[in-house]
Amino acid sequence: MSVELHFWHWIEFGALVVFLLTLDLFVFHKHDHTPSLKESAWWTVFWISLAFVFNGALWYWAGHEVGSVWLTGYLIEKALSMDNIFVFVVIFRFFAIPLMYQYRVLFWGILGAVFMRLLFIVAGVELIDRFDWVIPVFGAFLIYTAFKLVRHSGTEVHPENNVVLRTARRVFRITKHDHREHGHAFFIRENDLLCITPMFLVLLVIESTDVVFAVDSVPAVLGVIPSSYPVAWRAFIAFTSNVFAILGLRALYFLLAGVVDLFRYLHYGLAGVLGFVGLKMMAEYTVKLAIHEAWISQAWFPWVDPERGGHLVPTWVSLLTIALLLIVSMVASVLVVRHEQHDPAGPPSEPVEK
Repeated sequence: MSVELHFWHWIEFGALVVFLLTLDLFVFHKHDHTPSLKESAWWTVFWISLAFVFNGALWYWAGHEVGSVWLTGYLIEKALSMDNIFVFVVIFRFFAIPLMYQYRVLFWGILGAVFMRLLFIVAGVELIDRFDWVIPVFGAFLIYTAFKLVRHSGTEVHPENNVVLRTARRVFRITKHDHREHGHAFFIRENDLLCITPMFLVLLVIESTDVVFAVDSVPAVLGVIPSSYPVAWRAFIAFTSNVFAILGLRALYFLLAGVVDLFRYLHYGLAGVLGFVGLKMMAEYTVKLAIHEAWISQAWFPWVDPERGGHLVPTWVSLLTIALLLIVSMVASVLVVRHEQHDPAGPPSEPVEK
């Protein structure tokens, strides 16, 4: 790549994230309240627009190829973050957390998710760089995840079975009061003893659940970044696309929390995305290995160079395929729901003669 990435680029991006999160929590959402649909819609537009501004700057600075790869990674992460919303709805309903307090829980949960994704991405990039055979392993794992997602949607979650939750209930003192007594606090004192609140339990469940999402999403975004890119660039693209998808998750949650049933087929689209990326990773590794070992001729795949990199499937094809899979699953969901709403339960029954 002609553009070099420096450490201070990471510092600048980290400072931007800290500034945005500080502004969000301590200025725009300083007081607990229930976000309206209009407010959530405006914040969703804001975070998506901010992501596109960053993508445009990256496109101008590093070139259209890097910009396209980043956009593909962001689209994958944004789509997978919608699966988080289904799970969050189940968790908040299980703990009966009022809507006005859910924003603060999600804020701290997302802050923890940012650090967790950074660790997962750095580890994943290092593994791929040191052991290229990890690529088809990640691909096979994504295909397995896609198969599980087809069989079970994200709403089939049981927070009461969460290992972290059960451990916390055994280890910590839990207050006997509900949210009307402690508000959004995570810790309170009762009889001079420090206790945790149900809000903190929810935070633990959300953080532990995000580990599962990170295990799925990190290989998916790494799968669309060319292996020929320097390690620093691969990590930067994967991390920044992850962060921008996560930052807009709270607003998107409050926008879609009440209509999650409308996207009943979205998990099929997500499964298609994961399966496509998984197959792409495995096929690309196999072709490059076959060319390198002279099992097949380079002339069969002239656009793939095992030494200098090159995608078996061009970036624009990946981007278009992923977008189509998501659009088709969402449109199908909306059409089916609208049909059910307008279609009568059945033909009117004829009167029974006595």
